[in-house]
Amino acid sequence: MRTVELLLDEAAELAVREAWRRLADAGLPSQARHRSPTNRPHVTLAACPELTAPIRWELAEVAAALPLPVRFTGLVRFERPTSVLAWSLDPDPAMAGLQRKVWEAVASDSPPGSLSPFHEPGRWSPHITLGRTRRAGAFAGRRIPELLPAPPLSAQLVTLRSFDTETGTLEVL
Repeated sequence: MRTVELLLDEAAELAVREAWRRLADAGLPSQARHRSPTNRPHVTLAACPELTAPIRWELAEVAAALPLPVRFTGLVRFERPTSVLAWSLDPDPAMAGLQRKVWEAVASDSPPGSLSPFHEPGRWSPHITLGRTRRAGAFAGRRIPELLPAPPLSAQLVTLRSFDTETGTLEVL
C-alpha cells in the first residue's frame, strides 16, 4: 500500500515529538519507540495500492496548495483494532476539501474495495498519532492529559508525501 500523508512545520513537529517523549518516559505506548528514520508526525489522508500516473497528476495539484494552516483541537482515542492516542485536528473546510481531493484522486484509479473506509470523506478523522498499541484500552482511565504538553496553538501542514508499506521507502509528492 502507498499512503498519502501531510507533514507538519518544524515547530509543530517538535511539539509532537515532545509528547511522544513524555509518553515513552511514563512507560506508555509512544511513537517515540518507533525508531525508523521514516517515522515523523504526520496526518494520513488516504492509502491506495499504487500511485499511478493519473493519481500522481491529481496529487501534484494538492501539493501545490500547501502550506495549509491547521488547528489542533485536543486529545482523541481510537479503538480499532489497535488502541491509538492522538491529537485531533480541526477538519475545517480547507482541510476537508484537501482530503476530499486526495480521496477522489486515489479512488479514481484504484481497484474497487481496495481503499480504507476510514479515509472516506465525512468519515475521516484528521489526527496526529502520539501512541499506538495492540493492547485494547491501553490509554483508557489514565491521566494522560497531565503528562502531555499542550498541542501547538497554530501549525501548518507543509509537505505531501507517500510511504510505501512494502518497501519502507518515502517519496515527497
